[in-house]
Amino acid sequence: MTTPLIEMKDVVKSFGRHHILRGASLTIEKGEVTTVIGKSGEGKSVLLKHIIGLMEPDSGQILFEGKEFKTMKKAERKQLRSRFSYVFQNTALFDSMTVYENVALPLKEKGELSKKEITERVTTRMDQLDLHEIGNKFPSQLSGGMKKRVALARALVTNPEIVLFDEPTTGLDPIRKNAVHSMISDYQKKFGFTAIVVSHEIPDVFFISQKVAMLDEGQILIQGAPQEIQQSKDPIVQGFLRGMEANHDALTGLGTPTQLERRFEQEMELQKQQESNFSLMVFTVENLEEINEKVGHVAGQTMVKNFAAWLQQHLRANDTCSRYGMAKILAVLPNTTRKDAQKVCSKLARAARGEKITDAELYPGFCFSVSAGFAEATDDSPIDTVLAAAESRENMLYAFRITK
Repeated sequence: MTTPLIEMKDVVKSFGRHHILRGASLTIEKGEVTTVIGKSGEGKSVLLKHIIGLMEPDSGQILFEGKEFKTMKKAERKQLRSRFSYVFQNTALFDSMTVYENVALPLKEKGELSKKEITERVTTRMDQLDLHEIGNKFPSQLSGGMKKRVALARALVTNPEIVLFDEPTTGLDPIRKNAVHSMISDYQKKFGFTAIVVSHEIPDVFFISQKVAMLDEGQILIQGAPQEIQQSKDPIVQGFLRGMEANHDALTGLGTPTQLERRFEQEMELQKQQESNFSLMVFTVENLEEINEKVGHVAGQTMVKNFAAWLQQHLRANDTCSRYGMAKILAVLPNTTRKDAQKVCSKLARAARGEKITDAELYPGFCFSVSAGFAEATDDSPIDTVLAAAESRENMLYAFRITK
């Protein structure tokens, strides 16, 4: 068993009589996105400050790669903190400084690089995050989503191993919220950093996280893969998720994963009672990362939104359609055999030809690729099993390829 990158053990923190953390225990694995969820005022930001070393617990342990923080010497602590970076909730950009100056600031403060080296490092990061054309602009001239990207560039310019995101989508519209989530996911894969995110965006953050931890009354009530959290039988967990989850996906207007799973279970009951058939269909934007890189994350999420709207118009009235991932849409097709589902898929593919599904600016050689898969639900199979069958090679085909 590998040692976690970061481990909190029974951490307690109080401010006077106000108890914030009451024995919180959490593990953070290297190279993963871990998201901490919970009600407002539960102490999520305090937990982050303990992780980064800005606060010390009243009791309990915080370990980094197995070594306890409070036993480290001053030089060790300084070296450890240099491995971290922080993206603040409000971006914390300096209004009097240009974008370039904001991004360069952490390197100038460290004083370890020459002016030429700083220029090269900043230029590289700005190019990687598609900010090369706005270096001379000021934060007041930028959109909320662009400010978030500048804040991320500043966080990444020091080549951190661990990046903390405190409510990174606060105040953004649905497209830009999802663009920021997509950006975190893409750049985490690209640069390989460990991400720790505090968020209340449910279920959106489940799409980008390898682990989700729920903070409740000062303790980590549950931690695990997103699916484990969503399927938890704990009434507190389910009550929180129901309270936070909207009745539709804000980006696409489709249903939520929970709603689709509920419909799946209803159809499974009907299948047993009436011997009816139903199928599951999955649509995946296969080249979303390429689209994000070429035309930006906002454009990428706009394409997902537009495709979802087109799909909803072309599916049958009694089909249930829900967003199930950053680039994935699932549909439950009642009274539909596998053969019928294949016909529906072929019909959708024909309908897509020649239609303008996206209004984003296209780049030379652009191709919007969506794969479609289908499988019939049988014998009390759980949704994961049917989804795996729908995504298998024998049931998957490239149904939509739209080029410039």
